[in-house]
Amino acid sequence: MAALPQVFPQPWQWYSLRYSHSHGGVTSDTTTATAAASPQPWRRRRQRHPQQSSPLPGQPRWNDADSPKLAGTGSARGKGGQPYNSPLQRELYRRSLAPEEAGGGGGRPGLAELPGELLELILCCGVLGAADIGRVACTCRRLRDACQPRGKVWRECFRLRWPSLLKYYSHTDGVSWLEEYKARHNAGLEAQRIVASFSKRFFSEHVPCDGFSDIETLGCPSHFFEDELMCILNMEGRKGLTWKYYAKKILYFLRQQNILKNLKEYLQRPTDQQSFLEGAVLIDQYCNPLSDICLKSVQAQVDDITDKVRKVLRTKNARHPSLASKALPSPKVRQHLTSCLQRQVLDAMNCVLYEQLKYKGNELDYYNSLNSYIHQVLIRRTGIPISLSVLYLTIARQLGVKLEPVNFPSHFLLRWCQGKEGSTDIFDYTYIDAFGKGKQLTVKECEYLIGHHVTEEFYGVVTSKEVLQRMVGNLLNLGKRESTDQSYQLLRDSLDLYLAMYPDNVQHLMLQARLYFHLGIWPEKVLDILQHIQALDPSQHGAVGYLVQHTLEHIERRKEEVGPEVKHRSDEKHKEVCFSIGLIMKHKRYGYNCVIYGWDPPFYNVLVEDGSCRYAAQENLEYNSEPREIPHPDIGRYFSEFTGVHYLANTELEIRYPEDLELTRATAQKIYSSGKE
Repeated sequence: MAALPQVFPQPWQWYSLRYSHSHGGVTSDTTTATAAASPQPWRRRRQRHPQQSSPLPGQPRWNDADSPKLAGTGSARGKGGQPYNSPLQRELYRRSLAPEEAGGGGGRPGLAELPGELLELILCCGVLGAADIGRVACTCRRLRDACQPRGKVWRECFRLRWPSLLKYYSHTDGVSWLEEYKARHNAGLEAQRIVASFSKRFFSEHVPCDGFSDIETLGCPSHFFEDELMCILNMEGRKGLTWKYYAKKILYFLRQQNILKNLKEYLQRPTDQQSFLEGAVLIDQYCNPLSDICLKSVQAQVDDITDKVRKVLRTKNARHPSLASKALPSPKVRQHLTSCLQRQVLDAMNCVLYEQLKYKGNELDYYNSLNSYIHQVLIRRTGIPISLSVLYLTIARQLGVKLEPVNFPSHFLLRWCQGKEGSTDIFDYTYIDAFGKGKQLTVKECEYLIGHHVTEEFYGVVTSKEVLQRMVGNLLNLGKRESTDQSYQLLRDSLDLYLAMYPDNVQHLMLQARLYFHLGIWPEKVLDILQHIQALDPSQHGAVGYLVQHTLEHIERRKEEVGPEVKHRSDEKHKEVCFSIGLIMKHKRYGYNCVIYGWDPPFYNVLVEDGSCRYAAQENLEYNSEPREIPHPDIGRYFSEFTGVHYLANTELEIRYPEDLELTRATAQKIYSSGKE
């Protein structure tokens, strides 16, 4: 794709303007043509119209005058005694020459003569943007030196513009903040270009993973790219909906790719270095990539609970070995924790978790996916057996009590050794039900828990990988329970996780192929999966052959598509259509609120507030007397803005319904303006 046209120099290009003693002014590195094409800054600000077009199709209007989304200002060498185009430059130049104009004595000191610390403080005040700093640096050698690329001024400029990025830098780094500003600015432009291209490329289909190939080959740091996507997502709520929709898709993909790499690295470690809590966090992050979840934050919350347990333990036994240090107890300390001392720890844990903090198993809403996410367990203080067990086990180990996970059928448990460590006798262990408020069970009581007898193998300890497998399996089952976009996404995510752990599992590979085939997405990937299945298990030839045939047909049909279907209201066959794209409607029979995003008489395609997409007959729809935003995940796929009473179709939807936009505006004005009167 061709690079974006650049009419003006970027803000930092002011820094490259050479100060000339012979002319007493500035010589520009930019061409005369570029300088001439640039209106003077103070005139340009007056000329800029609030509705000026954006450089990229569908780009929202940005209000930040110093934002990289707007082109930088230009400059050319001035004439006579005032060689600067910018009012700021002229003022700085005037002040820097104040002593000379005053005859060398008694005059007011110029800005350039201020002490370095004070000058730096002024330049870092937060009022000046990147373009201003560049102009300041062009004024004289003294100010140029104050604005060194590695200095505090450019660092503060970077911090004020993108405060969330400073966490990626160390104070000891010899960073060129000017270069970092340029790199972040360019990454922002590239992110905007890619986001702007997605609506046209993927309006008619789900974005396949190979649709992100342009992003994976970018040369800019990934955190710069992600930061720009977050800037788009944090724009004013009712505008830029299409940009937000695709920015969210891209951010979802990028973060999942990074998390998947971390998961594979985690699985390659020795078993004793695989933290159960870290594994649970990785699963949580992959299924919720847009949420702010990190191991450090989760660990801090667990540590806080552990501290509460220590306080309770101190009241019971002030000399307990687990109180000696907040650090993880050494093997020597754990070795000297007798069964009695360990029981004191477990009792204190039960007191804090289930009595003070009110943690409990979620029996009323057991099949809610939030029960499986460790950060949600900590927030809501409820979960399912396996998620509560991971929390319980982690706290116990931090206090010196070794608990082990048991893959008990239908109800995940922990076991606590009462005999010789490493014993294979199932009767040497007490079994702990974290879902049941930490209740300690015998073998017989475990069988009562599920209502039937099980063999000894189900009382054995399992590895961290097997714990993750069971957690992902729970999410897989939840994804299969319903047929909604949300459940399909959960099914896709959990399949990705399962196949990252077991890439040659034929059953789950086939499920993934069927899912992609059913959703009509990424047919090329479906063929790759089917080929892999055939190589692993030739007995699957029948099912594989059927899917291959229909997938090839789908690819051929897609090649035959010549363009979007355009529907004109003026056509005779559409004369019965009463409503238009973007109107907020109410269903007469079911009472739900929705917005129209397509029509095919006598039915309308509507996005419903519950997240579903439905067909609604014309006679069942009426104008909504109280129009409101429709919280549908696909709203940005079709609309660019919510005006307060109706939605504005984005470019791609408007191409398909070219005569609807004006009718929608007129209808909304007629209905809601008259209502206010």
